[in-house]
Amino acid sequence: MSPTAENVLLTSPFNELARSLRSLPQPDEGAATAARQRQDTLTKPRGSLGRLEDLAVWLAAWQGRVKPALDRAHCLIFAGNHGVTAQGVSAYPSGVTAQMVLNFEAGGAAINQICERFGIALRVFPLDLDRPTADFTAGPALSVEEFDGAFRVGFDSVLADTDILLVGEMGIGNTTAAAAICTALFGGTALEWTGPGTGLEREALLRKVAVVDAAVGRHRAIAGNPLEVLRSLGGRELVAIAGAVVAARLHGIPVLLDGFISTAAVAPLQAADATALAHCVASHASAEPGHRKLLDRLGLAPVLSLNMRLGEGSGAAVAFAVLSAAVACHNGMATFDEAGVSKKGS
Repeated sequence: MSPTAENVLLTSPFNELARSLRSLPQPDEGAATAARQRQDTLTKPRGSLGRLEDLAVWLAAWQGRVKPALDRAHCLIFAGNHGVTAQGVSAYPSGVTAQMVLNFEAGGAAINQICERFGIALRVFPLDLDRPTADFTAGPALSVEEFDGAFRVGFDSVLADTDILLVGEMGIGNTTAAAAICTALFGGTALEWTGPGTGLEREALLRKVAVVDAAVGRHRAIAGNPLEVLRSLGGRELVAIAGAVVAARLHGIPVLLDGFISTAAVAPLQAADATALAHCVASHASAEPGHRKLLDRLGLAPVLSLNMRLGEGSGAAVAFAVLSAAVACHNGMATFDEAGVSKKGS
């Protein structure tokens, strides 16, 4: 039996999640087949719209309808602070997280402009910004109780009638957390996974690499437990993103992931169950060097590659425009019979 919202949160999400991931709802294959058949009857050579066709069929499968809709698009931004910033891993102080939350709420950030342009509803969730996570070079970033609280915020933020969910984040220091999660989950060196984040260069970037290396070494014993990796090396906003993505799966809502941090936040879900991210599409390939490597490891093909690295859901919101084009063509084009156009070979 597939899990429900109630039994995922019955006791502790941290303790129940691995079991719940093994019985997640699956896509509607009947809707997918009918949507693909519709694509093959539209007034174009078969496959000529390339990935737009695939995206329309993917949406149909997860929404369970031959003609998918994007009328209720929601973008959720989760914000959290990280104790590891005391190690000098960011070019900005941690107070910028709260300042940017105010900017989101005032409508002044890039994500506000993109969401307004495309009719995407935007909500922002600050998570205990005055209480950063523990410095994960010394111990786990979050207790089990803190993990559960952040997961519930993300899980409960998803509205069941959403057509598509976009997830983003804000948190000074969270590229360090993302790099540490990826190194712990997938191996390789900290240098391979760690990028400039807010613009670090030379010595500062090497210091960040050393911090990631120290954190992964400190938690080496839990590398085989993906959810422990998320708890020990993540942050509240990353855990909340994971909660939102799980809730979306239970509600049959397709998800557009943003950049490196959002993708790293859900990577432990797929490490725990290979099909956990089947309802997710990578919106873009970030300029953060670890992101494309992470997408390759997860088997996610980005919709766009625009050299973006802002975060805050901006890449997902831009990719939403591509999905809108895919749905418009899929739903609105005439079939060969409707248009009186001769088919190939007729």
